[in-house]
Amino acid sequence: MRHKLRNTFVLALTAATAGCSSLQSASGTAKTAAVEPAPDAGFIAQPGRQTKRADLPFQKVWIKPGFDKSGYRELVVAPINTQYMMEMDWLHNLSSAAWVSDVKSDIAELGQYFHDQVVKAFKEDPKHRFKIIERAGQHKDPALRLELALIEIDPSMPVLHALSWAGPIGTGSAAGAVNQRRAAFEGRLRDLQTGEVVATFADRDMADVGPLDLTRLTWYGPAKGIMDRWAAQFVQIANRNPGEVVTDPTAFTLRPF
Repeated sequence: MRHKLRNTFVLALTAATAGCSSLQSASGTAKTAAVEPAPDAGFIAQPGRQTKRADLPFQKVWIKPGFDKSGYRELVVAPINTQYMMEMDWLHNLSSAAWVSDVKSDIAELGQYFHDQVVKAFKEDPKHRFKIIERAGQHKDPALRLELALIEIDPSMPVLHALSWAGPIGTGSAAGAVNQRRAAFEGRLRDLQTGEVVATFADRDMADVGPLDLTRLTWYGPAKGIMDRWAAQFVQIANRNPGEVVTDPTAFTLRPF
């Protein structure tokens, strides 16, 4: 079925390239201007207390007053929650039940990928800030539990049409096309012994867009690259010194075709 997608995609691509010149003129747009925060999905209990912090790369952050991460040495990365992904509007607009099944299977795989990349990033951290443990009962030192939910991945418009998505080919503004390369998550950090949530955070990010790679024709496109960046940022935040700033990439090359 996915081989058919590639053939259909090429046809859809021809119709979609008409809007590319307008995207090229936006080269270098900063994330803060190009990517709006995702609407609250519900994974975080009190999203209203989150704010944007200049020293952290995520769009929304809350840290419990007085929380000190230095006393924790172990970390559990919980399985990624993907239930909010099932509520994405575009998923329910797919006209093929077979494709809906395929996308749902992909969502589960993406959740596992995100989990594994976060674990890998901490295990390969040269500073070994946290020891990764698999289960709460394994901890010997004060430990934290990182709980993450994927809440959104926007597929490319040509792929949507190749998947028999309801809607005319080539519609949408340049900004809308940019947004097809977004992914978003919400997260909680929990004290493993007390069960108390000590931090929450959320981010919607956009992949750097270069010439289209016809060998990676999947609806989730560059989402894995965004997850890789998030995983690396989690480690950077864990290792940062007081007052140190962890930045987010700001420049984008908007040349999707």
